Amino acid sequence: LNNLKFLKTLDLRWNQMESFQSFKGRYLYFDDGKKLELTHLEEHNLEANLFHNSVFATLNKLSNLKSLSIGFNQLNGLIDMKDLDTFTNLQKLDMSGNQLRGFVVHKENKGLKKLKVLRLQSIVTDDSIPLENLEINLDYSRLNINILQSIGVFTSLKTLSLYRCALIGSLPDHRWCDLRNLQVLDVSWNALEGMLPHCFSNLTSLRELDISNNRFSGNLTPLASLTSLRAISLSSNHFQIPNSFVPLANFPNLEVLLADENKLEMEPSFHTLVPKFQLKFISLSKCRTSQQLSLELPTFLYYQNDLRFVDLSQNNFSGTVPFWLFENNTKLEDLILKGNSFTGPLTLLSTPNSNVSSIDMSDNKIQGNIPPCLSVMKNLSMLDLSNNQLAGKVPQELVRKSSLFLLRLSNNNLNGNVVPVILNANGLQKLYLDGNNFSGEMTNFDVSTFQFPTSLTDIDLSNNRLHGKLPRWIGNMSLLERLDLSNNGVEGSIPVEFCNLNNFKFLDLSENNLSGSIPSCFNPPNLEHVHLHNNRLGGPLSLAFNKSTSLVTLDLRGNNFTGGIPKWIDTLSSLSVLLLKANHLQGRIPVQLCTLNSLSIIDLSQNRFSGPIPSCLGNLTLPMNKDKTMTPDLMSPTFSELDELKLLKTGILFEHMMHSYSYMKESVEFTIKSGSFSYGGDILEYMSGIDLSCNELTGQIPLELGNLREIHSLNLSRNKLVGVIPSSFSKLKQIESLDLSYNNLSGEIPNQLVELNSLGVFSVAHNNLSGSIPEQNQFGTFIESSYEGNPFLCGPILHISCSKTSSTSTISDDEREDSFLDTYVFCVSFLASYVVMLLTIVVILYINPYWRGVWFSFVRKCITSCRYSTVGNLLG
Repeated sequence: LNNLKFLKTLDLRWNQMESFQSFKGRYLYFDDGKKLELTHLEEHNLEANLFHNSVFATLNKLSNLKSLSIGFNQLNGLIDMKDLDTFTNLQKLDMSGNQLRGFVVHKENKGLKKLKVLRLQSIVTDDSIPLENLEINLDYSRLNINILQSIGVFTSLKTLSLYRCALIGSLPDHRWCDLRNLQVLDVSWNALEGMLPHCFSNLTSLRELDISNNRFSGNLTPLASLTSLRAISLSSNHFQIPNSFVPLANFPNLEVLLADENKLEMEPSFHTLVPKFQLKFISLSKCRTSQQLSLELPTFLYYQNDLRFVDLSQNNFSGTVPFWLFENNTKLEDLILKGNSFTGPLTLLSTPNSNVSSIDMSDNKIQGNIPPCLSVMKNLSMLDLSNNQLAGKVPQELVRKSSLFLLRLSNNNLNGNVVPVILNANGLQKLYLDGNNFSGEMTNFDVSTFQFPTSLTDIDLSNNRLHGKLPRWIGNMSLLERLDLSNNGVEGSIPVEFCNLNNFKFLDLSENNLSGSIPSCFNPPNLEHVHLHNNRLGGPLSLAFNKSTSLVTLDLRGNNFTGGIPKWIDTLSSLSVLLLKANHLQGRIPVQLCTLNSLSIIDLSQNRFSGPIPSCLGNLTLPMNKDKTMTPDLMSPTFSELDELKLLKTGILFEHMMHSYSYMKESVEFTIKSGSFSYGGDILEYMSGIDLSCNELTGQIPLELGNLREIHSLNLSRNKLVGVIPSSFSKLKQIESLDLSYNNLSGEIPNQLVELNSLGVFSVAHNNLSGSIPEQNQFGTFIESSYEGNPFLCGPILHISCSKTSSTSTISDDEREDSFLDTYVFCVSFLASYVVMLLTIVVILYINPYWRGVWFSFVRKCITSCRYSTVGNLLG
């Protein structure tokens, strides 16, 4: 313990501690009776325990403390400042994540004189905080806008952060604007609206300002006097910003300008104001005009020569590609110009900027060839020229470039043989060449002449003109994670060498002419998504995929698979989408499907499944995946933490980079509302449905299917189902499409189904249903074809009066008995007449040989005529 007597830092986080039974005064006691004096302790972390307000009375002897973190405990109500008087050296106090309402302040309070940082995230209060000379951080609190009228008393306040505090309304025009020493202000991600108050001009010491992600409108005139600003974020508001940014032109220190998603106003072309600032970082994306016209680039950009990051994406800027940005800014690292209307060829200098690391000019109208001089950019790691009008071949110098990490040339008019491009990619990891005119056979190539690439993880060659067999050499790409060869002319079987690809996560070979069976050894352990639909693959679903426990999507639609669904299907514990539509599968639907708790979409339609529908399908939770990977808040850190702008660049690039890192987005096709739709991205995460149509299923519809409360589509049509429509279907509150047509269902349509307010498509056509059709709510919108083929249904939609139907059912017992007797007498009389006629013909033929010969000749001609007629129909 003697070695610890000068202990300065003590971390007791995450221990579920409720009190200090072994901590008294400035000593820490141990079980053996020894004690440790903590008089030198400067940093104490007690986060994520169970301490109450009384903890301060235990800690008040630690007079040398400079930093105390006691966030996410059970502090609540008001904190008595008298308990903090002994903390005379405390500089940082973090009480975030508690249930505090404020403080009890006394005139004689002597503590916290040196406090510089106070973090009170999640405090719930309308009162001011009676402390001065602080960095006040109330992020994630639920505050009233009136708090801004009280904060003005802290005249020495340097930093104020009210990020995501649920502030609603307009900024007040007094009190809080008296903070003339304020250097950092963050009120981002609230619901503030209206024009900026004129008193903003008082905040002349501001260096960083973040008012992004609100509903502010109007112009930027109130900011014109804030000439000390170094960084400003106006993004995601409704400001009307002039193309020249005149209100900010006199900011000599401005280095960071973020103004995405506002309204960019065009000015006369003769406006030539030269700004005083030299920006390092500008993000100006999605700033369309109200007229949606083609825009000219902001004129102030012509005078910038120190830019490092430029994002001008999705603005419909026109003209030729602004290569002068490279020439004027020799330190430029990242240029994002996607989603505009730039035209012309890529005419780069022969010795282009060597500092550039990423270029995105996708979604423009750029023409011509890809210039080989791009390979001279020694730091270039990301190049996206997709969705343009580029032609010719891919330069070999470019794909050999060792620094290049991602190359996307999708959806152009590029041609030639794609194999050399792949085999020359020595350092490339992600290669996207889909939607071009590449052709030829991938197997008709001598791969021994190449140094085989080992770095590629993603290859997308979909929607080209490739043909021939799948190349076996793909099995040598040990790091390959994603492969998309869909919509080509590839044929033959899946090579057994694919079993070597243990890092596979995504495979799409759909829309080709593949045949044969899937190799039983194909069981990549990390495989998540498989798309093999619309090929000619066949055979039973043997052991392929049975060890791929990470499998989320299995899409085998439109093939020739036979046999049944294997019982080992329950080993695929992560399976969410199972699509087996339009094969030759048969047998019963296995109950093992019911154990797959992640299943949300099942399509077994157009097969030969028989037997009853497993009632346990009602146990499926059809989960909606709400645990999405969220992109970080781009402006959550204050600018003062962004030295050299590195962290800011990382944050803003994150969303763009994540989008660029993999363009192979998961998407599946599913039939709903009588149409086939593609579901991908966030929409797929919320989609759920079961399609068992066009099979040979029998028995009754299980009542338990009414437990599928999250289901959006249920199709049981074109089977041999009997019984009634379960009234439990009234619990399917999310359902949009319900199809029970072409079965043998009987009984009435349950009136409880009118509670299904989301139901858009409903069909019970061609059954044996009876009774009146419901007309309330959604059922008032369905058309006649939803009910046709049910002779005993009635209602206005079928032009059949239910009163007539009911009157026929009220015939008296005597009338019904008389009717039965009349029918019986008629049938007996008809049968007797038929027997007499038949005996007469037999007697005549027996007695008269002539008539007997005529009869047999007539029969022979009829038989011959029928035979030729049948053969003719078959041949026709």
